Amino acid sequence: FTEDSPLKPSSPYAASKASQDSFVLSYVRTYGLNISITRCTNNYGAFQLPEKLIPKAIIRAMMGNKVPIYGDGMQIRDWLYVDDHCRAMDLVAEKGQKGEIYNVSAGNEIPNIEIIKIILSLLNKDDSLIEHVEDRKGHDIRYSLDSKKIREMGWKPQIEIKEGLNNTVKWYQENRNWWKKLIKFL
Repeated sequence: FTEDSPLKPSSPYAASKASQDSFVLSYVRTYGLNISITRCTNNYGAFQLPEKLIPKAIIRAMMGNKVPIYGDGMQIRDWLYVDDHCRAMDLVAEKGQKGEIYNVSAGNEIPNIEIIKIILSLLNKDDSLIEHVEDRKGHDIRYSLDSKKIREMGWKPQIEIKEGLNNTVKWYQENRNWWKKLIKFL
Protein backbone atom coordinates (compact mmCIF):
# COMPACT_ATOMS: atom_id res chain seq x y z
CA PHE A 1 0.00 0.00 0.00
CA THR A 2 1.72 3.18 -1.18
CA GLU A 3 0.74 6.79 -0.64
CA ASP A 4 -0.92 6.76 -4.08
CA SER A 5 -2.87 3.53 -3.61
CA PRO A 6 -6.64 4.03 -3.70
CA LEU A 7 -8.26 4.00 -0.27
CA LYS A 8 -10.72 1.12 0.06
CA PRO A 9 -11.91 1.14 3.68
CA SER A 10 -13.27 -2.20 4.87
CA SER A 11 -15.03 -0.95 8.01
CA PRO A 12 -16.67 2.23 9.36
CA TYR A 13 -13.51 2.87 11.41
CA ALA A 14 -11.32 2.63 8.30
CA ALA A 15 -13.76 4.87 6.41
CA SER A 16 -13.45 7.51 9.15
CA LYS A 17 -9.66 7.47 8.73
CA ALA A 18 -9.88 7.73 4.94
CA SER A 19 -12.36 10.60 5.14
CA GLN A 20 -9.97 12.52 7.42
CA ASP A 21 -7.33 12.42 4.69
CA SER A 22 -9.82 13.70 2.10
CA PHE A 23 -10.98 16.46 4.43
CA VAL A 24 -7.44 17.66 5.16
CA LEU A 25 -6.38 17.53 1.51
CA SER A 26 -9.45 19.59 0.55
CA TYR A 27 -8.16 22.36 2.85
CA VAL A 28 -4.75 22.19 1.17
CA ARG A 29 -6.35 22.54 -2.28
CA THR A 30 -8.99 25.12 -1.32
CA TYR A 31 -7.09 27.36 1.09
CA GLY A 32 -3.47 26.56 0.32
CA LEU A 33 -2.73 25.42 3.86
CA ASN A 34 0.73 23.95 4.37
CA ILE A 35 -0.31 20.53 5.62
CA SER A 36 1.26 17.10 5.18
CA ILE A 37 -0.33 13.79 6.18
CA THR A 38 1.30 10.81 7.84
CA ARG A 39 -0.29 7.37 7.69
CA CYS A 40 1.22 4.90 10.08
CA THR A 41 0.88 1.24 10.77
CA ASN A 42 -0.13 -0.09 14.18
CA ASN A 43 1.56 1.88 16.96
CA TYR A 44 2.46 0.53 20.37
CA GLY A 45 4.29 1.76 23.45
CA ALA A 46 3.75 3.57 26.74
CA PHE A 47 0.37 5.16 27.54
CA GLN A 48 -1.56 3.19 24.91
CA LEU A 49 -5.10 2.64 26.13
CA PRO A 50 -5.79 -0.82 27.55
CA GLU A 51 -8.38 -1.85 24.96
CA LYS A 52 -5.72 -2.13 22.23
CA LEU A 53 -4.12 -5.51 21.46
CA ILE A 54 -0.67 -5.06 23.01
CA PRO A 55 -1.59 -3.29 26.26
CA LYS A 56 -4.62 -5.57 26.68
CA ALA A 57 -2.40 -8.63 26.32
CA ILE A 58 0.19 -7.25 28.75
CA ILE A 59 -2.32 -6.22 31.41
CA ARG A 60 -4.50 -9.33 31.20
CA ALA A 61 -1.45 -11.62 31.30
CA MET A 62 -0.01 -9.71 34.28
CA MET A 63 -3.34 -10.28 36.05
CA GLY A 64 -3.32 -13.98 35.14
CA ASN A 65 -6.39 -13.58 32.90
CA LYS A 66 -6.99 -15.05 29.47
CA VAL A 67 -5.67 -12.98 26.57
CA PRO A 68 -8.25 -12.77 23.77
CA ILE A 69 -7.18 -12.91 20.14
CA TYR A 70 -9.53 -12.56 17.19
CA GLY A 71 -10.08 -15.67 15.07
CA ASP A 72 -6.94 -17.69 14.42
CA GLY A 73 -4.69 -14.73 15.25
CA MET A 74 -3.08 -14.79 11.81
CA GLN A 75 -4.01 -11.18 11.00
CA ILE A 76 -0.75 -9.57 9.94
CA ARG A 77 0.24 -6.14 11.20
CA ASP A 78 3.33 -3.99 10.87
CA TRP A 79 4.07 -2.78 14.42
CA LEU A 80 5.63 0.66 14.87
CA TYR A 81 7.08 1.74 18.22
CA VAL A 82 5.64 5.09 19.27
CA ASP A 83 9.06 6.80 19.55
CA ASP A 84 9.83 5.86 15.93
CA HIS A 85 6.46 7.26 14.86
CA CYS A 86 7.17 10.52 16.70
CA ARG A 87 10.53 10.82 14.93
CA ALA A 88 8.77 10.33 11.59
CA MET A 89 6.18 13.02 12.36
CA ASP A 90 8.93 15.41 13.43
CA LEU A 91 10.73 14.84 10.13
CA VAL A 92 7.55 15.40 8.09
CA ALA A 93 6.75 18.54 10.10
CA GLU A 94 10.23 19.85 9.35
CA LYS A 95 10.81 18.67 5.77
CA GLY A 96 7.49 17.38 4.43
CA GLN A 97 5.98 18.90 1.32
CA LYS A 98 2.61 20.65 1.30
CA GLY A 99 -0.23 18.28 0.44
CA GLU A 100 1.98 15.20 0.46
CA ILE A 101 1.20 11.94 2.22
CA TYR A 102 3.91 9.92 3.96
CA ASN A 103 3.46 6.29 4.97
CA VAL A 104 5.27 5.32 8.15
CA SER A 105 5.96 1.66 8.88
CA ALA A 106 8.59 -0.42 10.61
CA GLY A 107 8.65 -3.11 7.92
CA ASN A 108 8.10 -5.99 10.36
CA GLU A 109 4.94 -7.80 9.30
CA ILE A 110 4.03 -10.15 12.14
CA PRO A 111 0.85 -12.14 12.85
CA ASN A 112 -1.00 -10.96 15.95
CA ILE A 113 -0.68 -14.40 17.55
CA GLU A 114 3.13 -14.07 17.41
CA ILE A 115 2.97 -10.66 19.11
CA ILE A 116 0.91 -12.21 21.91
CA LYS A 117 3.37 -15.10 22.27
CA ILE A 118 6.32 -12.68 22.53
CA ILE A 119 4.49 -10.70 25.22
CA LEU A 120 3.67 -13.86 27.17
CA SER A 121 7.29 -14.95 26.95
CA LEU A 122 8.51 -11.56 28.23
CA LEU A 123 6.13 -11.95 31.18
CA ASN A 124 7.16 -15.60 31.77
CA LYS A 125 3.58 -16.68 31.10
CA ASP A 126 2.39 -19.77 29.29
CA ASP A 127 0.67 -19.73 25.87
CA SER A 128 -2.31 -21.42 27.57
CA LEU A 129 -3.49 -17.90 28.47
CA ILE A 130 -4.35 -17.32 24.78
CA GLU A 131 -8.08 -17.45 24.11
CA HIS A 132 -9.34 -17.38 20.53
CA VAL A 133 -12.52 -15.31 20.19
CA GLU A 134 -14.85 -14.59 17.27
CA ASP A 135 -13.24 -12.34 14.69
CA ARG A 136 -14.51 -8.79 14.17
CA LYS A 137 -16.60 -7.95 11.12
CA GLY A 138 -14.54 -6.20 8.44
CA HIS A 139 -11.28 -7.16 10.17
CA ASP A 140 -8.36 -6.70 7.76
CA ILE A 141 -6.27 -9.82 7.29
CA ARG A 142 -3.13 -7.83 6.49
CA TYR A 143 -2.32 -4.22 7.18
CA SER A 144 1.02 -2.90 6.04
CA LEU A 145 2.37 0.20 4.35
CA ASP A 146 5.24 0.94 1.96
CA SER A 147 7.33 3.60 3.72
CA LYS A 148 9.88 4.10 0.91
CA LYS A 149 8.99 7.78 0.52
CA ILE A 150 9.78 8.79 4.12
CA ARG A 151 12.81 6.51 4.19
CA GLU A 152 14.18 8.45 1.22
CA MET A 153 13.97 11.54 3.47
CA GLY A 154 16.33 9.79 5.92
CA TRP A 155 13.88 8.27 8.40
CA LYS A 156 14.07 4.67 9.51
CA PRO A 157 12.79 2.90 12.60
CA GLN A 158 15.35 2.61 15.39
CA ILE A 159 13.54 0.26 17.77
CA GLU A 160 13.27 -3.43 16.84
CA ILE A 161 9.99 -5.15 17.73
CA LYS A 162 11.37 -7.26 20.60
CA GLU A 163 13.11 -4.26 22.18
CA GLY A 164 9.96 -2.17 21.80
CA LEU A 165 7.75 -4.88 23.29
CA ASN A 166 10.19 -5.33 26.17
CA ASN A 167 10.13 -1.55 26.81
CA THR A 168 6.33 -1.57 26.65
CA VAL A 169 5.95 -4.52 29.02
CA LYS A 170 8.28 -2.82 31.52
CA TRP A 171 6.32 0.43 31.26
CA TYR A 172 3.01 -1.30 32.05
CA GLN A 173 4.65 -3.18 34.93
CA GLU A 174 6.00 0.08 36.37
CA ASN A 175 2.85 2.14 35.79
CA ARG A 176 0.05 0.08 37.28
CA ASN A 177 -1.50 3.16 38.88
CA TRP A 178 -2.03 4.67 35.42
CA TRP A 179 -3.77 1.70 33.83
CA LYS A 180 -5.57 0.25 36.87
CA LYS A 181 -8.18 3.01 36.75
CA LEU A 182 -8.77 2.24 33.06
CA ILE A 183 -9.08 -1.55 33.11
CA LYS A 184 -12.82 -1.52 33.63
CA PHE A 185 -12.87 -1.29 29.82
CA LEU A 186 -11.21 -4.69 29.50
